[in-house]
Formats: sequence, C-alpha cells, structure tokens
Amino acid sequence: IFINCLFYVLCCDSGFGHGLALRLSGLGMQVFAGVLDSEGDGAKKLKEWDPERIAVLQMDVTNPEHIAQVKETINKRLGQKGLWGLVNNAGLLLCPVDAELQSTSSLRRLMEVNFLSAVTVTQTFLPLIRKAKGRVVGVSSLAGEVPMPLLSAYSASKAALACFCRVLRLEMLQWGVHVAVIQPSGFKTSMELLIEPIIEELLSHTSPELLQDYGQDYISSLPSVLDTMSQATKQDMSPVLDCIEHALLSTHPRPLYCPGKSAWLLPFLYTHLPTATFDRFTVRVRNIQK
Repeated sequence: IFINCLFYVLCCDSGFGHGLALRLSGLGMQVFAGVLDSEGDGAKKLKEWDPERIAVLQMDVTNPEHIAQVKETINKRLGQKGLWGLVNNAGLLLCPVDAELQSTSSLRRLMEVNFLSAVTVTQTFLPLIRKAKGRVVGVSSLAGEVPMPLLSAYSASKAALACFCRVLRLEMLQWGVHVAVIQPSGFKTSMELLIEPIIEELLSHTSPELLQDYGQDYISSLPSVLDTMSQATKQDMSPVLDCIEHALLSTHPRPLYCPGKSAWLLPFLYTHLPTATFDRFTVRVRNIQK
C-alpha cells in the first residue's frame, strides 16, 4: 500500500499519513510511505518503527521526476503482484483569507499540491492498482463540500479532488478498482507557522484600495484564524484512520466517509436548509469565532 505522506502546513510527524503507516504495518501490510524529507523526524520514526514493513521513500508530489522514481522503486519491490492501495493525503492549507484578497500565486500553489499532484500520482500508479484490482483513497475535506468563509482557495482545491475521485470511481468499476473519498471535519495536526512573515506577505500583496477597504488591522488578524480553527479541532485522529483502513481493507468499502464532528451534519444542513438560512447560520458562527 502506497501512502503519500507529504505535508506542508501539516506535519508528517503527527499527520494522517504517519499514523496510517504505523497502523497498517501493525496489521502486517507492506507500506510504501512517501515523505517530503526522508531525513526528517517523521521519516526517522517510521524507519525505526518497522523497517521490514515500512519503506520510506522521498517524494515531492509536485515533482514528476520524484513520482516516476518512486514508481520504479515500488515496481522493483512488487514485481508482477501489483499495488493494492494508494492513499492521496498530501495537503496544503496556507493562511485563511477573504477570496478578494487571495493571491493568484497562493491559489495556484494550493491547486498544485491539493489537487493536481493527486491526479498525477493517481495516473502514475493506476496501472499497478488495476493489476491488483485494488483501492484508491483521496483525502478531501469538509471544506470541499460546504462553503466556508476565508477558505475559498483551499475549498476549491479539495472540492476538485473529491470530484475527480467520484468520476474516477465510475471509470474504474470496469477494472474492479474501488475509489473512495475521505471527507473529515477538523482534526488537530501539527502546525508551525511564522505569523509575522505571513502578515508581511499579505500586506505586500494587497492593493492600496483593498487595504483601505478591509483595513490593515483586519488583514493582520487573519493568521490568528488558524489558532481559532485549531482550538475547535479534535486531537484524536483515529476516526479518520478507521475510515481509511475500512476503505482500503473492507470487503464492501463505501464511496464516501465523513469522520469527525459535524462532518455529516453541515453538508446535510447545506443541502436541505434554504440558502439564506444557511448563510445566516454560517456568518453567525464565523462572528462568534472572531
């Protein structure tokens, strides 16, 4: 099973990919864990945990050469057996910001890491997955299903990933390959952000007109939203790991998993409430969090 453990804002030391690699190796699975830094703390812990079952492979998912090299390495290890599972969980969040203030460069970066890289990795490994009639799992987000203020770019990238997986699921039926989407709500993973450089970057990319309309104090406060988001998340990642494990190993996997608090409730409200009612609810929650 190949797990893409790359994290940017999230940290491989305590992220979903790290925990999943440990869990699956404990079940006797051979795990190929892709990491951004093969010499980092997270990678070292994986190597020490179970060197026989966990193969740590350095791979930047935005680098096609890295992806091709990893495929070649896995091919050599597996021979003609094929690859049973692929988990696309690489993620980038960046600083929450109003859509009007979102820089094009940040939007491109989010789409590259959260969506386009998953497409490239999936296309690269699908021949091996089809050979094994295995599984593909994409880790999306509640934000990709329900509109959330300040997360327009992140939400768009995760929505694109979820839609890609849903279409792929239909296309892979003829091959006996199952594709699932994991759509978790908020879970706490390590975040290490330097606030001052983020504020400086936001202010430098904001036009004088927008700076006047939104106000410097408001724009400077945006990075603190990450702290508020973090306080509202759960530290226990086991619900997400349970869902990924089920999607990979169950005889009857589901097409969609929604682990975590409000992961099913908010989409239900968004779908069934009148738009104006849901909008008032969302804006009220945002104001409370400020």
